[in-house]
Amino acid sequence: REKNEDAVFAHTSTIAAASTSLPFGVFVVADGMGGHQYGDKASEIAARTMGDHMISKLNTPLFGPNPSPPNEALQEIMKSGFFYAHQNITKLTSAGGTTLTAVLIIGTQMTIAHVGDSRAYGVFLDGRMQLLTRDHSLVKRLEELGQISPEEAAFHPQKSMLYRALGQGDAPEPDVFTASLPHPGYLLICSDGLWGVVNEDDMFKIISDAPNPPRACQNLIDAANAAGGPDNITVVLVRMSD
Repeated sequence: REKNEDAVFAHTSTIAAASTSLPFGVFVVADGMGGHQYGDKASEIAARTMGDHMISKLNTPLFGPNPSPPNEALQEIMKSGFFYAHQNITKLTSAGGTTLTAVLIIGTQMTIAHVGDSRAYGVFLDGRMQLLTRDHSLVKRLEELGQISPEEAAFHPQKSMLYRALGQGDAPEPDVFTASLPHPGYLLICSDGLWGVVNEDDMFKIISDAPNPPRACQNLIDAANAAGGPDNITVVLVRMSD
């Protein structure tokens, strides 16, 4: 695809604690909706707004001279980030829409907020690929209701039509939840440019066979392109250090 409608934000650092240090990360993937004139702008605004919001809200409490928990719950901070992202998109245009999947990691815990059909997976080294997010697509809803099979859903011509996205109508309520980071293992965040053409078994094999996360990401992108690569492909792979 000539126009890149995917956007990504990634920030990592370390929180100094009393006798140890905690990994800290903010990872965001947004996929502008194809067919919308401002899909690329919508995804860029969403990723940047969400990333900047998370950093600004957490910077002083976590990285100031006297680190302490933030006043707001992490899930509420993420929800407000989605609201601001939606507002910023609609200020620009009513013709832009985007998915948004954001993950905040502090220590071994991750808080995930999600709208649309980009995905977050837990990749466990015992062989499991756990889909953490739920696609907000019409075809997925039909599958959940038992009206079509997973096989039919995978090849449905309208599988990219979303019923929940940023920049469209009223501000959508994101799915928000907290889970443990896979350890040993990886967190994978990707747009449908990957999961739409590479199945989970192949994704797991590519990740587990690669010598390091950057090579795994490149190999995943190569596999998506080899499978036809009809869409933009964005991949974020996070591994906790041992």
